Amino acid sequence: MFRKLPADLRPTEEEPGLRVRGGTQYTRSQGDYVCGGCGAEDHANGDTDVKALVEDYSANHGPVHRNGGRR
Repeated sequence: MFRKLPADLRPTEEEPGLRVRGGTQYTRSQGDYVCGGCGAEDHANGDTDVKALVEDYSANHGPVHRNGGRR
């Protein structure tokens, strides 16, 4: 059975997670997250800001909460 994906693939409270989209010659990179553990969410544009967003999510949200870490 195939699951229908949302058109924009952005994380939501119902489907938390991290989404990163690389830039092209016409667009900047973008990133979004919604944490399933604490409900925090963030958005970033541009390589430097997206890198910081991924580092924040990895250190303080999604993986930490799944492993019983901070709340």
